[in-house]
Amino acid sequence: MTEGNFVDYVKIYAQSGNGGKGSVHLHREKYITKGGPDGGDGGRGGHVIMRGNENLWTLVNFKFKKHFRAGHGGHGSKQRSTGADGDDVYLDVPLGTVVKHAETQEVLFEITEHGEEKILVEGGMGGRGNWHFKSSTNQTPRYAQPGIPGQEIDVIFELKVLADVGLVGFPNAGKSTLLSVITSAKPKIADYEFTTLKPNLGIVEHRDYQSFVMADIPGIIEGAAEGKGLGHYFLRHIERNATLLFLIPADSKDIGKEYHILLDELRRYNPELLDKERLIAISKSDMLDDELKAEIRVELDKELGNVPYLFISSVAQQNITELKDRLWAMLNNEKVVE
Repeated sequence: MTEGNFVDYVKIYAQSGNGGKGSVHLHREKYITKGGPDGGDGGRGGHVIMRGNENLWTLVNFKFKKHFRAGHGGHGSKQRSTGADGDDVYLDVPLGTVVKHAETQEVLFEITEHGEEKILVEGGMGGRGNWHFKSSTNQTPRYAQPGIPGQEIDVIFELKVLADVGLVGFPNAGKSTLLSVITSAKPKIADYEFTTLKPNLGIVEHRDYQSFVMADIPGIIEGAAEGKGLGHYFLRHIERNATLLFLIPADSKDIGKEYHILLDELRRYNPELLDKERLIAISKSDMLDDELKAEIRVELDKELGNVPYLFISSVAQQNITELKDRLWAMLNNEKVVE
């Protein structure tokens, strides 16, 4: 998927169908001149329905078509015939889509399961035909109910990427390079900040044909929780990840400090993110000799407490298999085999 096709925020207009009118009809046939009322009910207007689709990864289908209208219900007719229901409109969205009211920003619902359906706007009910209003004092009612009009709404679809592992780090930490090495994803890679402007997803193949999904979240900068840079635009994708992999380059001035800055940005955005399991990967470690690694370990053991860390190199393929083993164990609550 190209970066331009990754759409994770759209605003759309949806309108349900009007209910059909009830019929005003009096039964007439040969030898029955005054058969009484037999007008049927109007049909229901069409719904606009959201539906989860696990085969979709983006909201790109809504990039150019943003107005959706369901069909109107048919009118009732003679012999108590009910009008046809209006055609429903289905909007297939990727799992992890949050639906918000455009004006109030209220979260209406979320789509998280394949095949899950939620009615976005209900179609209007059909009006009742005149045979419903027959009584002992009014045996030939010449009125029926009109159909109830459909509803309309402006909503925002916001995609929060559903991935098992989220890559967290400052710009240019090597996240895209790591993703390209351990998955089949082909993210844009270059030596400048904000190369990645959209999340990239990749499937990590593990032992015995097992796999998990990793997302390269665009680089966080200090102040992202307050919306600095593209703060909230990036951070919302981390909410869905089961495990967070912090990637910090070995040439960082202070690895421990960089980790705590990243952690603080997550805490300020959503404190619940700190409940997720965390692993730190020190990237570009092929630049370090054993003596430097030993010195860094002493510092990290002081600053990180019980948070596990690993020295890796995407380019030199160092400890990549160990990294996958560690992530798989964390995702499946297994003990790490050293």
